[in-house]
Amino acid sequence: MKAVKVQYTVKPEYVEENKENIRKVMDALKSNPIDGMQYSSYTDEDNPGTFIHINMAKDGDTMAKLTDVPEFTTFRMALKASEPVAPPKSTNLSLVGAAFEL
Repeated sequence: MKAVKVQYTVKPEYVEENKENIRKVMDALKSNPIDGMQYSSYTDEDNPGTFIHINMAKDGDTMAKLTDVPEFTTFRMALKASEPVAPPKSTNLSLVGAAFEL
């Protein structure tokens, strides 16, 4: 299993647009799921401009399929153009235990 956390902070005026772009990605993934992958996005309750994305997949090849989703590419380009306060930082995670299977 492969798991990655990406965290970044956007400007206050970009929060709602970023949420909408994330919803478009999620709608695309619901319509055309990537088998063996779970993808989710959150905001920090104490700082709603900080977003955290968690991508878990059965392997690296499966995880890489996210970049084939046009809505994901649009999301990433828009995020970059918004000039985030804190740019996306990717962290590889090591699984200790889970109550689900991919």
